[in-house]
Order: sequence, then C-alpha cells, then structure tokens
Amino acid sequence: MQRIIKARLFLKINGFVLITGLLLSGCAGRPIGNNNTADYRNGMVVSANPFASKVGLDILKKGGNAVDAAVAVQFALAVVYPNAGNIGGGGFMVYRSATGVTNTLDFREKAGAAASRDMYLDAAGAPIVDKSLYGQLAAGVPGSVAGMVAAHAKYGKLPWATLLEPAILLARNGFPLSTQQAGELNNLREKLLQLNPDGTALLKDGTWAATELLKQEELATTLELIRDQGRAGFYEGRVADQIIQEMKRGGGILTKTDLQQYQAVWREAITGAYKGYRIITMPPPSSGGIALIQLLKSVEPYPLRRWGFQQDSTVQLMVEAERRVYADRATHLGDPDFYDVPAKALMEDQYTKDRMKNFDWSKATPSSVVKAGKVNAKEHEETTHFSIVDKAGNAVSVTTTLNGSYGAVVAVKGAGFLLNNEMDDFSVKPGAANMYGLVGGEANSIAPGKRMLSSMTPTILEKDGKLFMVVGTPGGSTIITSVFQTILNVIEFDHNMQQAVSAKRFHHQWLPDVIYTETGAIDSLTRVKLEVKGYIIAPRGPMGRVDAILKTKQGGYQGAADPRGDDQWLGW
Repeated sequence: MQRIIKARLFLKINGFVLITGLLLSGCAGRPIGNNNTADYRNGMVVSANPFASKVGLDILKKGGNAVDAAVAVQFALAVVYPNAGNIGGGGFMVYRSATGVTNTLDFREKAGAAASRDMYLDAAGAPIVDKSLYGQLAAGVPGSVAGMVAAHAKYGKLPWATLLEPAILLARNGFPLSTQQAGELNNLREKLLQLNPDGTALLKDGTWAATELLKQEELATTLELIRDQGRAGFYEGRVADQIIQEMKRGGGILTKTDLQQYQAVWREAITGAYKGYRIITMPPPSSGGIALIQLLKSVEPYPLRRWGFQQDSTVQLMVEAERRVYADRATHLGDPDFYDVPAKALMEDQYTKDRMKNFDWSKATPSSVVKAGKVNAKEHEETTHFSIVDKAGNAVSVTTTLNGSYGAVVAVKGAGFLLNNEMDDFSVKPGAANMYGLVGGEANSIAPGKRMLSSMTPTILEKDGKLFMVVGTPGGSTIITSVFQTILNVIEFDHNMQQAVSAKRFHHQWLPDVIYTETGAIDSLTRVKLEVKGYIIAPRGPMGRVDAILKTKQGGYQGAADPRGDDQWLGW
C-alpha cells in the first residue's frame, strides 16, 4: 500500500520539484520510529540530503544505472550539502554489478608536488594545528571530479550532461535550507568572513533562516564547464586558473601540474567473510576495509547473538577488538603506492586470533600495553555517504569528503566550491594525534603526490552469492566502528535496516583509551559492570550518519536513512 508523507514546502524550479520537510509522497522515507519495512524492487537511493536522493532516484527512473545515479548524487550533494558534499574533495566507491563483478575506485585527494614531510611543524618540530586545518595550504589535490568521470566512463549508461543538469539547476535557482543547515552556516559565519574576504555564496547580510533559498551562481557556472568539458572543465582552463589564483592568495602550494596529473585509480576490492556473508570493501589508502574485516574476524568466534545487543560481554568484546585494530591502523596502513601495506597478513585468521589472545574478561586491557601487531610483510566527521541499487541489481557504496566541516572553509573565488583540508589526514608528525585524536605513523607521513590515509568504509555484503546489504557512513574515526556495529545489528541481533541504522552507538579507537557513547547506547547496569573492570566511558554527540540498503528475503530493497541528520531514502 502506498504511503503518503506530507511535505511542508514545495518549490518548482524549471520543472524540477524540490521538497523540504519530511519528504516526498509514496516512495520516500525518513526514519519513522523503527518500522521502516517498505519493500521496493526497482531501485533505491539513500543519501545525506533529500534533494540529492531525489536527483538519484530520478536518474534511475530515466533508465540510468546505479553508477549514473551515483554521479548525479555526488554533484547534487556538492550543491545541497556543502559541508561535506563536494567537487573540491575526494572519496571512494565500491561497486558490485548485478552479476557479482566487483571493483573499487579511489578518488582520494593527493598531496601536491611541493608538499614536504614537516610542512606543518614549527621550528621546534611541534605541529601548528590550524595550518593543516584552515586556508589554502590545508588543501590536497581534489579527486571528486576525476572520480566521477572515471566511474561514468567505465560503467555509465546515460549521457554525462544528463547527470550534471540537476545539480546545475539546484545551484543556479537555489534550494531551501534545512533548519540544521541554516544553523551550521550561521555558526560558521565568522570563519567564512575571515577566510573569504571577497565573499562567498555561503555568506549573506544577516543570518540564514530555515527554508531560505541558497543560490550558488558561480558553482552553477563551474558545473556547466564540467558538464560541457568533462574532466578538462575542472582540471584545466578557467577553473584550474581560479584554483591556482586561490592558492596564490592564501599561500597554498597546488599547481596546474598537480591538477593536470591527478588520476583516480581503480583498485581490487578487499574481501573477507563473516559467518557466511561475503564482505566487499575498500582497500588502502582507505584503512576502513582492512579494519572492518579485522574487527569482524576478531568477534566471529564468540556468541554475540546469545549475549545480546549492547550487553556487557558484547560491548567488552567489541571494544577490545577495536582497541587492537586501531593500534594496527596507526602503524601499518597508508597509501599503497608509497608504502607496502601488509593487507593479507593483517586479515589472516591466525593473526586476528593471536591479537585477541591477551584479552582478559576480568579487566580492561590498557591501551598503553596494546601495540601494533607484528606482521610479515584520520578524517573529520563531516564526510558524507550514499548507497544506491538500481533495477537490475547493480550496487554502489560511495563515501566522499572535504575532511572538516566545510573543508578548509575557503571557497575558490569565481568558481564557487570549497577547498578540502585533507592534508590534516596525514600524520603531520608521526606519533602525534590529529584533530580528532587519531594517531598515525611513518606509513602515513606526508610526501609529494601521496594519498592521505582515510577511515572511509564504503561496503557491500553478499549472502549466498547474492546482494545483501549496501552500507557506509561519515564520521571520521567513528566510520569504521559505525559500519561494524550496523552490520552486526542486522546479522547478529536481527534488526531491520532502519533499526540497525538508528540504534545508539559506541566507539573505541585505541587512543585515547576511552569508550565514547551516544546517549542511551549503554544502559546504567551495563555501564557499572564495565567500569568495575576498568573501562572509562564518556558521553559524546552523535556518531556517523549511516545510509544503507538491505535486500529483503522477498527480493525488494529496504532503505534506512540516519535520523542523526537530514538523510533520506527513496525507492520505487
């Protein structure tokens, strides 16, 4: 039976209908309690913004495949979700065809040729924190446009221009801000003024209000150049000149050669197994895939289902696994084009078994005694993720980012898009923590042309050779654990997709030695049991914004949009 969800505001722009409020009619959904059991068979899109989700669904309805929809959603998010959606950043895509063929695309940003190992250190060798966080010097070479061009060239079906047009209309004619977006822009006002003295579309006289239109004419023009010229519309010509002029204005180091030489890279997927499910995920320079499979292998021998969701034994086991995996991450993971990542060794059954040998049920293992394992052989929380499945059953899981919220907080003058601050994801000084506490080592030190390590974990699961789940999330260091928990919630605790996504989360990342929890994630009795064993538990704000799709036993798709944001699923 078709369900109707009333929206608060309808805006029709050049025939493109935009809706704010809870959503569209019939095929749309935001979380309504934990009862999202709708079953759609022709395709589904789940993203961080309702307008971007609608763009993707419209592409599917026009006969586009999952990759076509992903390209359209990526460019739409660059307009309607400027704090993380982007053309000035980068990310990763995991792809699975309807016949089971898998591939991954690395369009992660790179350090410019003029980058140097100690470029963010003072004379005493201490990190200068703001230098890698704000301004032109914080930016790596953007990869998003090259990534979308590469994805479309290999798998796309509809014309390139068709996929760009919705984003162009949204930029030129505007879209109504959500309450959350208006508040974020108002909170960022002083920093935007400081770093954009000539103005940006994200600034206005006075404050932004919910439902107010944000128009981005300069961004629309840039998107038109990408529509008409493809890759050259961004990495060459007018836009490239504008990027270089921006570098000169603020002391950045990127050059035209850096832009022209950037290439997205197709890489073989990382795969693993968990209790009969096949995990297909992202290889380095994402740390997420290896870490996710390590975590699943670490807990697989234990009876999580019998212990129960968020019970003391369950939480303790997961935390101890996380502690060890994040220690490995800090030492062994980096850009595989620069560092010989021991991926196979890290994911061996015996290795993960050995890592858990010193786990003591009677007490917490102090992180001070947990080091990276011996083998033979950081991003900010304003990332964004989207999951898409088309009518034929092709699936994509895409996570993309500017790193910090609104990246370097610098809009390229005349081009209208934000620069990333991904250079902070390198180990600015090996052994020193970045802005959200992640520690890195030599494997992730800065080098010219190198890709910085990431926690992004776009993932696809199979069951009996068939598509089972598409999942991913933003959340910086919490990305890996949020995906880990979501998968366990479905497989071990029989949650439907929305229940799994909405469930409260907890997180441990080795250092600092603290279990971070969302409000209500661990009940008071369980908390006492853990604290008696020496665990330190601290509250914090929301973790991640998981957007996921589950293939149901009936053969349809069940979407889940994270209630922590404005996220939305759309199916047909």
